[in-house]
Amino acid sequence: MYQGPRSDHFDGKRFINQDPRKAKMSFLDWQLHRERGPWADWTEDPPGPPPPQRVPRGALRVTFINHATTLIQLDGLNVLTDPIWSDRCSPVSFAGPHRVRPPGLRFEDLPPIDVVLLSHNHYDHMDVPTLKRLAHQFPNVRFFAGLGNRAFLESKGLRNAVDLDWWQEVPLTPEVKLVSTPAHHFSNRGLSDQNGTLWTSYVLQGPSGVTYFAGDTGYGKHFRQVRERFGPPRLAVLPIGAFRPEAFMEVVHVSPEQAVQAHLDLEARLSVPMHFGTFRLADDGQEEPVTRLRAALEAQPEP
Repeated sequence: MYQGPRSDHFDGKRFINQDPRKAKMSFLDWQLHRERGPWADWTEDPPGPPPPQRVPRGALRVTFINHATTLIQLDGLNVLTDPIWSDRCSPVSFAGPHRVRPPGLRFEDLPPIDVVLLSHNHYDHMDVPTLKRLAHQFPNVRFFAGLGNRAFLESKGLRNAVDLDWWQEVPLTPEVKLVSTPAHHFSNRGLSDQNGTLWTSYVLQGPSGVTYFAGDTGYGKHFRQVRERFGPPRLAVLPIGAFRPEAFMEVVHVSPEQAVQAHLDLEARLSVPMHFGTFRLADDGQEEPVTRLRAALEAQPEP
């Protein structure tokens, strides 16, 4: 739990969103009237080929691995977002959401990882077993998260941990900086720590341009704020899944249609979807986010 000065997103005890709003459906109503889309027990997708060890200055490469895990390679740096290679995203190994497809990249095929970006502390985004594997494999890796998360990460033996407030920036190299940017979500790992740590998105800015990782988020003004501060991203990584029922989920998860609007708000040159098809976290079917995303894109007027 974070302790620090009050701000427009911290009331002295809990973190709050920029534009707080409540879901139109209660959790109980959702549980009583669930309409779950289909999911396979297992989807055997072969992993992709190993990526290059590094990319040169000015270059940008992204590999979607699974869920919110991407490998972003830019300006000689290798960055992982919300890494999870575990079979479950849960506080216990025998229950909770389990993966239905293998990671798109084998752990042993990772290049040297310099930076890990953690959007918030939910189990599907802050997977401690994976973080420990990364720290063991890459002793100099640095972990970045929102305010209040450093103490937890250090308690798990992850020494190179830094927590950031929204709009706080830190140099990664003399040419590349990392900026924590707002998101619209919540945090907890148990029953008593609701919103005790900050959720965030990130901007990476360097010779390769602006890269934006949205983290886990509902729709909001923060997408336009990022564009206004940094200009249109060369690359945006945007979530599209775990959105149904929208009356309950829209506060914390964008729908595929809202992801398209976020892409337009950002004026991104290219957007890559994430947060779908790996863990069953809501009522949308396994393929529904991609199907609806395609339909939303086809409905857009020609540029």
